[in-house]
Amino acid sequence: MFQITHKDGKARCGILKTASGTVQTPFFMPVASRGTVKALSSEEVLNLGFESIISNSFILSLYPGIDVIEKLGGIHKFSNFKKTIFTDSGGFQVLSKDFLLKKSDEGVLFKDKTGKKNKYTPEIAIQNQFKLGSDVAMTFDDVAHYGLNGKDYVDAIKRTHLWAKRCLTEHSKLKTEYGSKQLLFGISQGGTKAEYRRFSTTKINRMEFDGYALGGLVVGEKRVELFDTIKEAVKCFDEHKIKYLMGLGSPPDIVWAVGLGVDCFDSIYPTSNARHGALITSKGRIDIFKKKYLEDESPIEEGCKCDTCKNYSRAYLHHLFKNHELLAYKLSTIHNLYFMEKLLSDLRKAIKKGNYSEFSEDFLKEYFSGNENKEFSSNIQQKYLEKEIKEGARFLLDWKR
Repeated sequence: MFQITHKDGKARCGILKTASGTVQTPFFMPVASRGTVKALSSEEVLNLGFESIISNSFILSLYPGIDVIEKLGGIHKFSNFKKTIFTDSGGFQVLSKDFLLKKSDEGVLFKDKTGKKNKYTPEIAIQNQFKLGSDVAMTFDDVAHYGLNGKDYVDAIKRTHLWAKRCLTEHSKLKTEYGSKQLLFGISQGGTKAEYRRFSTTKINRMEFDGYALGGLVVGEKRVELFDTIKEAVKCFDEHKIKYLMGLGSPPDIVWAVGLGVDCFDSIYPTSNARHGALITSKGRIDIFKKKYLEDESPIEEGCKCDTCKNYSRAYLHHLFKNHELLAYKLSTIHNLYFMEKLLSDLRKAIKKGNYSEFSEDFLKEYFSGNENKEFSSNIQQKYLEKEIKEGARFLLDWKR
């Protein structure tokens, strides 16, 4: 199912095999919560080189409904995405204040947008993903948000483990009954407290899932805490299984996380930034709304081979955004996703050649516009990544769109 082909320190390349083909690791998945990467068709996403996307089974259950998509041939046929599709269980969404009414070991009682009360359990989460026909399903977890007190974390961890066992049991039953090749990944919780994360990661690792994910991160913690947590958790996972960090999408974050042994990422970062006029370049992001781009004839980034940069200027993008033209979202999304896929491709090449450290140092130095970054210490990570957050805060976490 997962084969490691190259190693360079803790960074590694591999091949994930799913029912819809293979995915080269490390890889980044554009978010397609409702079965679509915003502003692009499935064909355009595939043409950008992506071998996998992630949809959200909980959101799709609200509309158009799991049974509708199943009747129409499953998520691949419905969305016309012909390669690997992950589905999230929707734990983050169903447990948010927008939906949650009551939570217990049994499951969740939530209200939909019409106000109707509904039950959501680990079994339902697995059944939904099975009906969708995704290649990789995720367990239903109790997301332990940053800043909770100790008891809240412990309760969330215990419930995550209980739900994980029930997910595994239900998934095994359905796979046997229908002969499915769908994979199931387990999710660890525990926030950024080392002993909590070690306990949860070790517990989930013992359950023999097809792959493992780190959940409950990239939700407000400092970057020092984030990377210390990744280091601690990766040590507790089976080295031979694929490791997935949910919600991580900033280019420097990904470069550092790959160096710690993470194989898989997803985030709204590039697409949400794109829709807000924040265009990713090798020297950081640019805000295309700024007046200095009014007459700028250059592409978003010199040398970029994406269709947007080959055909349109910064001035044109500035004009589109200023006038709220829908084409702005498409052209900017194409560029930002092209940048992300090229970054992951370059990382894979660097690891295979044994020069991950040199690549990451050069990339980060240029990305932060000349700032020195010759050591991988927590202090340096904190310094540079806090600058990244400050400069782009208004572009992040567009969860409601």
